[in-house]
Amino acid sequence: MGDIKGFLKYTREEPQDRPVEERVHDWREVTSKPSDVTLGRQAARCMDCGIPFCHTGCPLGNLIPDWNHLVYRKDWREAIDRLHATNNFPEFTGRICPAPCEAACVLGIIEPPVTIKQIEKAIIDHAWDCGWIEPEPPEIKTGRKVAIVGSGPAGLAAAQQLRRAGHSVTVFERADRPGGLLMYGIPDFKLEKFQVERRIRQMEAEGVIFRTNCWVGRDVKGDELLREFDAIVLAGGATAARDLPIEGRQLKGIHFAMEFLTQQNKVNQGDAIAPADRILATDQHVVVIGGGDTGSDCVGTSVRHGAKSVTQIELLPMPPNERTENYPWPYYPMVLRTSSSHEEGCNRQWSVLTKRFTGDDAGNVRLLHCVELEWTNDDSGRMKMTEVAGSDFEIEADLVLLAMGFVGPEKEGLLQQLGVELDERGNVKADEDYRTSVDKVFVAGDMRRGQSLVVWALAEGREAARGVDEYLMGYSDLPTFRTRVDSLPRR
Repeated sequence: MGDIKGFLKYTREEPQDRPVEERVHDWREVTSKPSDVTLGRQAARCMDCGIPFCHTGCPLGNLIPDWNHLVYRKDWREAIDRLHATNNFPEFTGRICPAPCEAACVLGIIEPPVTIKQIEKAIIDHAWDCGWIEPEPPEIKTGRKVAIVGSGPAGLAAAQQLRRAGHSVTVFERADRPGGLLMYGIPDFKLEKFQVERRIRQMEAEGVIFRTNCWVGRDVKGDELLREFDAIVLAGGATAARDLPIEGRQLKGIHFAMEFLTQQNKVNQGDAIAPADRILATDQHVVVIGGGDTGSDCVGTSVRHGAKSVTQIELLPMPPNERTENYPWPYYPMVLRTSSSHEEGCNRQWSVLTKRFTGDDAGNVRLLHCVELEWTNDDSGRMKMTEVAGSDFEIEADLVLLAMGFVGPEKEGLLQQLGVELDERGNVKADEDYRTSVDKVFVAGDMRRGQSLVVWALAEGREAARGVDEYLMGYSDLPTFRTRVDSLPRR
């Protein structure tokens, strides 16, 4: 390592966010750019630990100690080559991944872990600034045609890998812009859309074809894809949102989180939204139901709208501040996390069950009727909730955002047309090569594993691409986490 005693000499320095009073008035990225001096110190903390568990913590198998060392040496060009060897789009994971690699960092056993995510982001940003990210069209064309359904992280990763393997790749996207969740789900203050757009331009220059405003299963039928293409990759995500079918659900002002977030992303892109269709938190009492990342995104968006108040409620109990024996190192711990959006102004409540909504004479939501919960473990160790007697209370609300996760892929349309087998959770079933029960149809990302992380979607897209490549050619030179990287480019 560059500094064998770095972890003894330097402490962890958290990435710095822009001041709250500044950032809530714009949609630009929250986190500030660190100095090279700071990055060098943080990279120096990476230990010569022998067995780097950060590799296993990362679904992509990123070669983290390698590029930490290269950043310490200021060898940024080699660092981006190492990073791209396992990750097609590190600017995405460097911004929105919860960093399970850091939870698995060996240094984290005794000290705060290395700021892996911060260093990853710095490497790719440096590479873009220096003009090192260029199209890499294939030297040899195979003549095989592959359809990718969905342009989220799994679809993009699969498409780029398959195109670089020499196949003709067409990506179908039902929205008006490519990017899926990256474009229409994650707020700009976490991922500015130029980050996605320039990757799309790179892929188009490599020869990937994007067909937007094309809903496969409706505009193009499943049998048409089977006839026209040699292989299909289903990467449409888990887009069926979990609803809350209780009394008063029909009241105006109750929306799924993705309706709210997608609309704001469109506005930020310059799209016109009819005033009657606009979902605004301005001067509203906002209640977000769901304590995950999507709920946090709703909080930050509501604050930027100028909400009168924002309350976020969660069914589960408040997580502990530190690891418990149920989540030992190197597993990703269930601990309390405070996002930048929470810091901007939010009342958070845990162990709350919403019983019903009530509204005014015009049919607008006005109150949530809730009850507190007590959580215990049953004989099998599973958590069981019990309503606390006499704990009924109300929360004022003009706008309610349902951010309770997703129950899986949409079944109607394409999946029914193809007739692919589903697993017990309602996701598309696949073997270890990501092949479904239907010949030449593969699946990757949330459509296969259920609601998950962007980093898992990228990993699955890469894995599925190798499976498709082997299916079409009888072999594959595409690297994946399972095969690792035998040789890396040297400059």
